Amino acid sequence: MALEDAAPITQAAPRRISVLGATGSVGCSTLDLIERDRTAYEIVALTAHAKVDALIEQALRLRPEVAVIAREDLYEPLREGLAGTGIEAAAGEAALIEAASRPADWVMAAIVGAAGLHPTLAAVEQGAHVALANKECLVCAGDFFLQAVARSGATLLPVDSEHNAIFQVLEADALDRVDKIVLTASGGPFRTASLEEMRRATPAQAVAHPQWDMGAKISVDSATMMNKGLELIEAHHLFPVGEARIDILVHPQSIIHSMVAYADGSVLAQLGTPDMRIPIANTLAWPARMQTPAARLDLAQIGKLTFEAPDLKRFPALTLARNALQSGGAAPTILNAANEVAVAAFLAGKLGFLDIVQLVERLMDELAGGIAAPDTLEGVMEIDRFVRQKAAERVQKCAV
Repeated sequence: MALEDAAPITQAAPRRISVLGATGSVGCSTLDLIERDRTAYEIVALTAHAKVDALIEQALRLRPEVAVIAREDLYEPLREGLAGTGIEAAAGEAALIEAASRPADWVMAAIVGAAGLHPTLAAVEQGAHVALANKECLVCAGDFFLQAVARSGATLLPVDSEHNAIFQVLEADALDRVDKIVLTASGGPFRTASLEEMRRATPAQAVAHPQWDMGAKISVDSATMMNKGLELIEAHHLFPVGEARIDILVHPQSIIHSMVAYADGSVLAQLGTPDMRIPIANTLAWPARMQTPAARLDLAQIGKLTFEAPDLKRFPALTLARNALQSGGAAPTILNAANEVAVAAFLAGKLGFLDIVQLVERLMDELAGGIAAPDTLEGVMEIDRFVRQKAAERVQKCAV
């Protein structure tokens, strides 16, 4: 279902809720909101990748029907931790997909990376309202994913603060009167750093985001500004105004989360403190609004909001992402897969910070022209696996 056709939830509480990626930053923020009005929600499924102790603790508090750990080697600790509770324990990719397929009114899709594609698709196919925090679903398989949304009658509600901001201020029936969509970016921890400082950057420095508390992978993507490039591709699929009408603007204070400029000269912006509970709450309560504990915006105290154009020389990931979007076909999938491997290698101390985007660029140059556009979802995943293998070989040889 397109965003402009989205149908509100009308059934009485309690609403059936699943949280995919429950132990990550978005998942924890989601559960924080749910636990503030516990009687309004019935928890269907909670899933995690490897934080088994955290998943057990969440499951004991929230009493879901099923708790799933992605890593199969962690099944026994999960089963033992939930023994005698009546909560079903499961592990592995098939179990993730099964959990996401269970009937629910609202599903938080917060599994990071391409690993979230199949579980999120399963949630879509059962017709749920899907709060989409996994941008890779649209980056890697945007056309296929949106086709599944249309077939199932599911509703996508964007969770990323930028896309949620656009969702709130975009007049969906007036796309032809949109001059441009402006995605704002904080600029990350290296916004003012020199290339030499970035060359020496450590993982600890890269994940120290000045405004947002995010997981390691997304924080590194913010530091390279690849995150904003991926959001550009996501916005193209969510809000079909055309790639040329989507801009990026650096806004260090992260108060204006994005803007829509209209043909009459009006510019509508959504503002708020940098707290992910605000966009999550917007999707959880939509089309109503709910109370959150987020700090209220005090513009007088902030005093000044500043803006600047992104520096494409220091942050070439933005150009790579726009080129991938313009090229289409397999290019966005290649971009995302290469980046995930490169970021993991940087966090493991196997690559330098600037090597991340260099690796992505070289693989894009080498592979994009030789891989045909996928015509099935499995074709997308085959490309993803192939590129990851090539990227891992590059890392192994340190040939970046």
